Amino acid sequence: MRLQIKGRNDELTPEIRSYVESKFIRLERQLAEETEVEIELAEETKHGRFTAEATVFAKGQTLRGVESTSDPRASIDKLAETMERQIVGYREKRRLERRRRTEHHRV
Repeated sequence: MRLQIKGRNDELTPEIRSYVESKFIRLERQLAEETEVEIELAEETKHGRFTAEATVFAKGQTLRGVESTSDPRASIDKLAETMERQIVGYREKRRLERRRRTEHHRV
């Protein structure tokens, strides 16, 4: 998993960056090594909200999640839970999906 963390309208502190990495390291076991994950963190100055967005570019499908609260850590926690739930569902669907192959012709 390749994790890319971005900040919008604000500079990311090393503390927040390490917190995001610690929360999203759990997803590494469930995703392929070459899967790219983008995390974008933004703070709205007008309403005092903190928004965390994640995009997982998985094989065949793109998974997205957005969470917004007044606390940055709470947004990151909720986003990590949301993305983990989506990834588990994605993996189960791929595992249980019938393979689209032609039948083997025995001659």
